Amino acid sequence: MNASGIKVSLGLYTALFIIFLYGPLAVLAILSFQTGPEGGPQFPIIEWSTYWYKHLFGLTPPSRIAPLPIEQALVRSLGLAVMTMIVSTVLGVTAAQAFRKKFRGSGVVFYLIVLGMMVPGVLVGLGMALVANALGIDRHWWGTAFVLHVVYTFPFAFLVMLAIFNRFDPSVEEASWSLGVTPARTFRKITFPLIFPGVLSAMLFAFTLSYDEFSRTLFASGRDLTLPLAIYGTFSVEVHPNVFAFGVLTTLFSFALLGTYAVLMALSVRRAKRMAIQEEA
Repeated sequence: MNASGIKVSLGLYTALFIIFLYGPLAVLAILSFQTGPEGGPQFPIIEWSTYWYKHLFGLTPPSRIAPLPIEQALVRSLGLAVMTMIVSTVLGVTAAQAFRKKFRGSGVVFYLIVLGMMVPGVLVGLGMALVANALGIDRHWWGTAFVLHVVYTFPFAFLVMLAIFNRFDPSVEEASWSLGVTPARTFRKITFPLIFPGVLSAMLFAFTLSYDEFSRTLFASGRDLTLPLAIYGTFSVEVHPNVFAFGVLTTLFSFALLGTYAVLMALSVRRAKRMAIQEEA
């Protein structure tokens, strides 16, 4: 196959992949604009309406279809994701910093850390539930579920930061130390600004993985439902377009996070380039 054929094949594969990835989202968005309050998902749309978006915020008259139980569940998921993001990112940065130098047992420690992302979530969640019951510990989203989320997301943050530190030039730190600057101040003023793009990536991984985690949370959250569990409970009973409307809003929220991440990343890269120019001068 010549070069042009390879390009066409790769372009076709990419197009099919994008359709496979975003096609369900497009269908979900279309179905969310059908009229209400009666009727389930139907296609093609007979009458377009924003009824189900208003239904999410309680702006429609009472009907037999109850609003989604997402208010407290959304707060729990956001709180859990933020806590997980902070702890996992801090652990990921410190662990990757430690791995910059060889130490005895580093290979074993590395695989023990990575094991958290490889073990099936159902097994980990079930094991946590059994241990909590045996020890008489109450299961809560801010306790047992939080621990499992950190165990799951910490390896992702660690691997991201490990890749960043592998490309990091230690001569910058050595120059600072030679001038009598303490290691803590060197990390705060020099190292951290240079690795900040990687820190942002680790934070994004930890937040998104925790926000929509289902299997680990199912067994470890106890009676308090997070957003994925609340949506699953509603979806398993009867499907209504308000679920699709909420899915569209959730997708827009994810895109907003990516947009914020892109802006912060651009500002960080610009700052790093400015620091490099000052050093050369």
